[in-house]
Amino acid sequence: MDSRNTVERAQRLKQLHADFKPLVLPTVWDVWSARTAAGAGFPALTIGSHPLADSRGAEDQEGQTFEEVLAAVRPIIAAVDVPVSVDLEAGYGQKPADLIAGLTEVGGVGLNIEDTVHSEGGRVRTTQEHASYIAGLRAAADDAGIPVWINGRTDLFLHAENASDVLDEAIERLRAMEEAGADSVYPVRIQDNDELLVAVTGAVGVPVNSTAHPVKHDLERFRRLGVGRITYGPLLQLALTDAMKDMLRPWAP
Repeated sequence: MDSRNTVERAQRLKQLHADFKPLVLPTVWDVWSARTAAGAGFPALTIGSHPLADSRGAEDQEGQTFEEVLAAVRPIIAAVDVPVSVDLEAGYGQKPADLIAGLTEVGGVGLNIEDTVHSEGGRVRTTQEHASYIAGLRAAADDAGIPVWINGRTDLFLHAENASDVLDEAIERLRAMEEAGADSVYPVRIQDNDELLVAVTGAVGVPVNSTAHPVKHDLERFRRLGVGRITYGPLLQLALTDAMKDMLRPWAP
């Protein structure tokens, strides 16, 4: 993709986050789903690692190499005229500069980066380690002259037996990511907990991303709770799977 077009898409994605509260980014996984979501009127999209892996017969949690992911997302990004962010899991062992270079070369203008390092046994980065990685991404994007939108994810709630027990630690981590240059932050697995969502949205100055189910959740609720950005993770693909089974079941032998 032409570098000027990439810069324009990145600037547009940044503006969309300011214009919509929350900004809903349907999570897509192939050219068909991307064109369908863009055709439904959404001004930006995100490619999810889990549905992308499922669509390719691969494993989530870095079951594909960085090169394989880039090859898979290139035609998806090229198929639509809207900005596209890409879930890059924990970074596939790449240095921040290499991650930004690969992403922007295929036309991606946003990324999701998590703190569970799947290539190292699923360990969780420390708060400072994850913030430092995000700072490296921010510096690399600035050096490239492309305002890549960085969505910093933490899995602390996901890994905790009781999510409320790690709230203080999670807020510390979210704030560290914000200070390091994350444009939004993503505390995973609290989408059904109003109290925790209110706590984290009130603790940071950047948009908080929440997972949502396109059928079971309500957009106005997320808006009321202060959520600034919504993605579906694997839930859109799973909802379509349920719908497809319902349609096909009467025709099965």
